[in-house]
Amino acid sequence: MKRLLMAVLAGLTLALPLAGSAAPDETQRQMIQRAQEAKKKLAAAEAAAGAQRQKMIEEHMAMMQTMMAQMQKAKPRGGMSPEQTREWMDEHMKLMDELLGQMMQEHHMMMQDIGMKGPGKK
Repeated sequence: MKRLLMAVLAGLTLALPLAGSAAPDETQRQMIQRAQEAKKKLAAAEAAAGAQRQKMIEEHMAMMQTMMAQMQKAKPRGGMSPEQTREWMDEHMKLMDELLGQMMQEHHMMMQDIGMKGPGKK
């Protein structure tokens, strides 16, 4: 019985730090979900036309502004190991890349709407 208890404790001691270190934290999970929702909104805007397209682009733009403000305020939680902090930062950078990519796509759509089809072309 004592050996079994020691084995379970040893297993938990090894498994718990690994379980929490690779996953995004709750705030990041929420941001990932919001980024996915914004991406769907952007895809819908791309498929729409006219006033509906413009309205959806404006809604997406508002979503991006809110998320970027939240991302700028986000900080790793206290007590993280250097490895956990690095993983948090990596996840943060992935989210920032996703948001910036969506904003670029949004910008290109807006430029198309005003008649600019490419660099230097009207």
